[in-house]
Amino acid sequence: MNIEPIAMVRTCFGSKFATPRQPGLCPSAWGELMFHPPYRNANAIRGIEGFSHLWLIFGFHETFEQGWKPTVRPPRLGGNERVGVFASRSTFRPNGLGLSLVTLEDIDTTSADGPILKLGGIDLIDGTPIYDIKPYLPYAEAIPEARSGFAHEEIPKLKVEIQESAKSDFTKLPTRAQNLILEALSLDPRPAVQAQHQDRIFGAMLCGKNVRFTIERGVCRILEIQP
Repeated sequence: MNIEPIAMVRTCFGSKFATPRQPGLCPSAWGELMFHPPYRNANAIRGIEGFSHLWLIFGFHETFEQGWKPTVRPPRLGGNERVGVFASRSTFRPNGLGLSLVTLEDIDTTSADGPILKLGGIDLIDGTPIYDIKPYLPYAEAIPEARSGFAHEEIPKLKVEIQESAKSDFTKLPTRAQNLILEALSLDPRPAVQAQHQDRIFGAMLCGKNVRFTIERGVCRILEIQP
């Protein structure tokens, strides 16, 4: 079976670094799903406005050519322990496919490229290909008693502070962009192997800005926001 993307998403995440590892961890994150011409048909999404959440089947387009691995090192285990790829959500999968649950915030039917789905809580890099869309059904898919294996605990969050020299540029951003930056950095985007470097300056492409920051003793400090 050959499959092809039906759409692409434009999102607030400019690169893999600082993109949340799961959907919903950054509620302020946003994206736009734009259908490719063969599927740019209002009839194809008739009735979708009645659903608050959607499943997106997408492709790990930046790592697909690297192939798959039978075992991986999940960040939740500090990158020190291996588990089977099918016991993880690793990007290095045989078919390079991922699954993401997002919020449907609005539908733009007036654009020449429409209809465009306005999404929230997204965890996808800008330019990610979308292979399918399915509505989320809470009565069938919400399982409160489900077990979560080695990922049973919530991800701990860092305190995020803004250095005085960066406050002016930060406050010029739209409120949603400010919230997104704070949410994304609180999740500690560093790879586990780099968590030892307390004095390193990192840069994350968020909301079209290069956000420069350091992390030390459980505090993420935003140093600069570059164009």
